[in-house]
Amino acid sequence: MALIKCPDCGKEFSDQASHCPNCGRPNSSIQQQPNVQPSSPIGVSNSPTNGYHSNTVISQSVKKESGLGIAALVFSILGCTFIVGAILAIIDLCKKDDNKKHTLSKIALIVAGIWLIIGIIGAASGKSTDTTNTTIKVTESSIEAVSEETAEIVQKEVLESTSEASNNKPVAETPDNKEENVPTEYKSALNKAYTYSQTMFMSKAGIYDQLTSEYGEKFSAEAAQYAIDNMEVDWKANALEKAKTYSDTMYMSKLGVYNQLISDYGEKFTEEEAQYAVDNVDADWKKNALEKAKTYQESMDMSPEAIRDQLVSDYGEQFTQEEADYAIEHLE
Repeated sequence: MALIKCPDCGKEFSDQASHCPNCGRPNSSIQQQPNVQPSSPIGVSNSPTNGYHSNTVISQSVKKESGLGIAALVFSILGCTFIVGAILAIIDLCKKDDNKKHTLSKIALIVAGIWLIIGIIGAASGKSTDTTNTTIKVTESSIEAVSEETAEIVQKEVLESTSEASNNKPVAETPDNKEENVPTEYKSALNKAYTYSQTMFMSKAGIYDQLTSEYGEKFSAEAAQYAIDNMEVDWKANALEKAKTYSDTMYMSKLGVYNQLISDYGEKFTEEEAQYAVDNVDADWKKNALEKAKTYQESMDMSPEAIRDQLVSDYGEQFTQEEADYAIEHLE
């Protein structure tokens, strides 16, 4: 420590003093240090909330079943179209839409797997390769796997499509329909049968089953039989319309359409009606084979040879070898 002289009063004072004790002049030799704010401890946030955020409540909407999953399950149940059902199910699952449920698509894959196993067993035992004509005893457990809820969903769509048509269509008039001694239930069954025939082109057996089904119209067997017996319908024409639908929308083969028309799990037309339909339908089977090949290529990334095998397979699309070769030659 040293003594310095004050410039104002001339008195000496310590060089460590902040000002002259005699006159109060500030000591100019002392450097003023800037105030430094202490930094916050590591890990402690300077924000008012200390780093915590308020909880956000996210409302969850009720997930609905995917429409593609419903279609996949329907085609899987039909048997001869289970490959189509499996394809639709895979497409639906690959979408990963969080707003939709995919339960039915998973069930469709299970059902398609069951059909595939049945076909393999049939081939191994030397039985007929026509899986659509194979009589299958469905156990109660397999029915529960498809679920009663699924059947109701499919049936609801059928009823909605026919109810609007029945409301706008005049009541079918037949001689018996005008008789007063015919029960009202019988008349209703007949009118409903005409609706199914004229709007959905169903077969005689298909309409009867729909009229009596517990998931359908729930008419008595007597009322349904009365309706069938008193209908004036060209069943071959109905089969032809169904064949057009399968060819134009699903690009099925001639044999595939035929088997679908006569299948107990399909349309239930007679063999004569089905043969008339495939012989008279305006379809280019080679182009159908090409459209099917494109579907396998784009949605399943299959090789050309694998697609060719699928097109001609008795457990697949059932196209002819010539039709399959045409499809492969024209793939991009």
